[in-house]
Amino acid sequence: MSELSITTTQNVNINFKAASVGERLVAQLVDLLVKIAYLIVVYFLFFYWIGLNDYMKDADQWSVMAVIMLFGLPVIFYSLVQESLWEGQTFGKKLTKIKVIKLDGYQAGFGDYLIRWLFRLIEISIGNGIVGLIAMVVSSKNQRLGDMAAGTAVISLKNDISINHTILQEVNDDYVPTYPLVIKLSDNDARIIKETFEAAVKNKDYKLVFKLREKIESVTGIKNQSGNDTDFIRTVLKDYNYYTRNM
Repeated sequence: MSELSITTTQNVNINFKAASVGERLVAQLVDLLVKIAYLIVVYFLFFYWIGLNDYMKDADQWSVMAVIMLFGLPVIFYSLVQESLWEGQTFGKKLTKIKVIKLDGYQAGFGDYLIRWLFRLIEISIGNGIVGLIAMVVSSKNQRLGDMAAGTAVISLKNDISINHTILQEVNDDYVPTYPLVIKLSDNDARIIKETFEAAVKNKDYKLVFKLREKIESVTGIKNQSGNDTDFIRTVLKDYNYYTRNM
């Protein structure tokens, strides 16, 4: 499994493990099985049990195509909708513990997922996905064409060490959290915050600490109640550790 080194906009290096080609293929296989299961359910429910095909015998070709397209929309937009709602994961990706992220380490957005989805259509239509497979094999970051176009990569979330011990602040059992809204942050967000914060404190770059505090407040809606910016960020990290540990 190749290492994926990401440099954030704050020039902090973060190392991830890129999802292997095998993991991505297994995730796609699981997603394919989900789509097939959906189509089977639709067929037996609407066409076999309700008998929709009997009503369509006298329908014109355009009406038949419209009905087929309507039932096919969840399959067509499967990856786009799920990755947008589940922050870079589909059912298959969740099962295999892999996730789509931006190459700057931040959470990918809808536009990124849309680009990946559009290129997926191209990759599937040309060679039944062989083009995408070749791209992943030759890419140092295991990226398919859609990832390259969107500036994304798929990482593995499988860690030998708990994420609470690698990126967050330790808390005591009797710790009382201050900011419940920290649950709006993702693990990647918390990792970037901690890496950036520690680098800024080490270099005594308090201007960066100030900007980091502003960014956290704008993203989560939290208002600083902990005093100075440094204490605020430490509290945010401790609170995140508390809530994720107890979820």
